[in-house]
Amino acid sequence: MKTDMEKIKALAKEAINQEAEAVRNLSSYVDDQFIGAVELIYNCKGRLIITGIGKSAIIANKIVATMNSTGTPAIFMHAADAIHGDLGYVLEDDVVMCISKSGNTPEIKVLVPFIERMGNKIIAIVSSTDSFLAKHADFVVRATVDKEVDPNNLAPTSSTTTQLVMGDALAVCLLKMRGFTQADFAKYHPGGSLGKRLYLTVADVMDQTVCPVVSQDESIPNTIINISQNRLGATVVLGDNEELLGIITDGDVRRMVQRGNNLDTLMAKDIMSPNPKQIDINELAVNAFNMMQKNKITSVVVLKDGKYCGLVHIHDILREGFV
Repeated sequence: MKTDMEKIKALAKEAINQEAEAVRNLSSYVDDQFIGAVELIYNCKGRLIITGIGKSAIIANKIVATMNSTGTPAIFMHAADAIHGDLGYVLEDDVVMCISKSGNTPEIKVLVPFIERMGNKIIAIVSSTDSFLAKHADFVVRATVDKEVDPNNLAPTSSTTTQLVMGDALAVCLLKMRGFTQADFAKYHPGGSLGKRLYLTVADVMDQTVCPVVSQDESIPNTIINISQNRLGATVVLGDNEELLGIITDGDVRRMVQRGNNLDTLMAKDIMSPNPKQIDINELAVNAFNMMQKNKITSVVVLKDGKYCGLVHIHDILREGFV
């Protein structure tokens, strides 16, 4: 059977629009119950245990990951496994968050009373407020949907999307309340390009054994040799008291040659670019990269305790693979 491309496009757009509408409706459910759930988790002395069954369990896993990465200790507990031994996950000071569309699944009906008897507080993320789960929860976060985007209104689609969004909303509120910073985020994300952007400093990426420098009265031939030997495409010009005067790059040398100047009569100070871009050695490497991009340069002068200590080159940063 030949695929009707226009019908497929229309179906896809309709599914997206329906889910988007379901998400838009969630803002009306940010009420006192939602605030109560946020405060309960924030003041919890233990962990947030998130549980569910079926597709809701998959969403629970994702919310656990988001919570852990933003400063809220969380553990996933499958609702079916919980009633067969894994209830031991739950400790005295933990808060349990149950995720379910109907709130009436057999596993939830068995699990929730046991959690109540243990004395742990319960948060429900649920579509139906008349459900068993909603009636037994201390706080109800509504993720109500009129229907699934599945034409048969059976496959969890809109419902799991809204569960996910409400989980993200909780996480963002908790993140803000905890004063979670970029530095905190980097601590929990040390791997990958994102982590590197947040914790790698200029000191981590630059070659601190290479520190190209010439005096202001250095001859041009010796200056060119210095640039070539250090292989950074530039050298720094310092004054008699080690003060930073300027930088000479490959480009400065080429422009000097193009102008036809007599190399024998010029010195480093005659061709240098004054007031070069500078960065402290403890600054984030990504800030050095942004400086290079903004100013269309390939090297930045690095300072340590206010004194010149080397150059960081764009290749030093690109080598780390986080930009």
